[in-house]
Amino acid sequence: MSRLHPFLASLRRWAAPPLALVFAVALTAAAASSAQAAPDTIRIGVATAGGGDPVTWGGSPGGVARVNNWLEEEFKASGIKVEWLFFKGAGPAVNEALSNKQIDFAYQGDLPQIVGRSNGLKTKLLLVSGARNNLYLVAPPKSDIKSIKDLKDRTVSIFRGTNGHLVAINVLAANGLTERDIKGVNLDVGSSQAALVSNGVDAAFGGYEWFKVRDEGLAKVVYSTQGQDPAFTRQASLLVRSEFEQANPAEVQRVVDVFVRAARWSSDEKNRDELFRIWARSGTPVASWSAEFDRQQLAPRNSPLVDDFIIGRYKAVVADALKLKLIRREVSIDDWFDTRYLNNALKKQGLENYWTAYDAKGNPKAGAAASVAAR
Repeated sequence: MSRLHPFLASLRRWAAPPLALVFAVALTAAAASSAQAAPDTIRIGVATAGGGDPVTWGGSPGGVARVNNWLEEEFKASGIKVEWLFFKGAGPAVNEALSNKQIDFAYQGDLPQIVGRSNGLKTKLLLVSGARNNLYLVAPPKSDIKSIKDLKDRTVSIFRGTNGHLVAINVLAANGLTERDIKGVNLDVGSSQAALVSNGVDAAFGGYEWFKVRDEGLAKVVYSTQGQDPAFTRQASLLVRSEFEQANPAEVQRVVDVFVRAARWSSDEKNRDELFRIWARSGTPVASWSAEFDRQQLAPRNSPLVDDFIIGRYKAVVADALKLKLIRREVSIDDWFDTRYLNNALKKQGLENYWTAYDAKGNPKAGAAASVAAR
């Protein structure tokens, strides 16, 4: 038998790799497979202290999913637990939890989301879950404050770092004032209510939580963004940590599916009374929700769409936050919105044309379909 050419002999040696190499490749494949394994627990952080037993929140379709245990039911057969975490420190506290990888999803408002992104948090914005939220200015019942302009040199509670903070600044600006023209005090919701009732502050900016105080005769609403320029409203949405999304795309899709289901239910006018009763489990009475949604349809407020209005508002928040030095550098958001999961959910549930898409000014887009192009 003739000898093999040295080059051919070399090829034959490599044709049967050593056992050690086979074992190393197998370990690498196993590690990769383990990295893609479904998580044991899905953790959702909510930027409010919430209330009730179990703790929940209102003003978002997410609260409907929470009360009805829709996410828990979705993942039960898979053996995946769902854990809800509520943060009294609101958006800033949620950002800290994201940074420490203590949560996988985050429900919070636009400004703290922008602040988190500017500080390097790696997240993706999946869908809207509570749009066009109103802002109010309240004062003690016997106060001489009757308008925004009366706030000059007054002590005013503002929950800094939340999505209401920036709207309050814009409302002040529209009335010829800046934040420096008032004596701003940084108080969370509960502390702000206690301060106003005890005359510790002259006025306070806040949301629907003030209607309960008003109805108890302890405050009066001086100003409301209801019916005003949509630019004076606040947006809230659902984020996911990028690392979690990359490792668990199937689970992210299932979470989005449930949130879209909740948005559909919450947008149906025949469910209005029941919706407000569900949200009231958080401790905010039905009457407060009726006041918050007075003469407003449910669908535009509960739509999950990331349309031109939402994108425009987020870009405006970036510009305003930069101008006011609430963030230190320009933040790009063009690659932040990841609507692939949303569009999949809309298609699966037959909701591609259910909600109206709005233009950058907040007006309905003629003939606009609900599904928006993946970004």
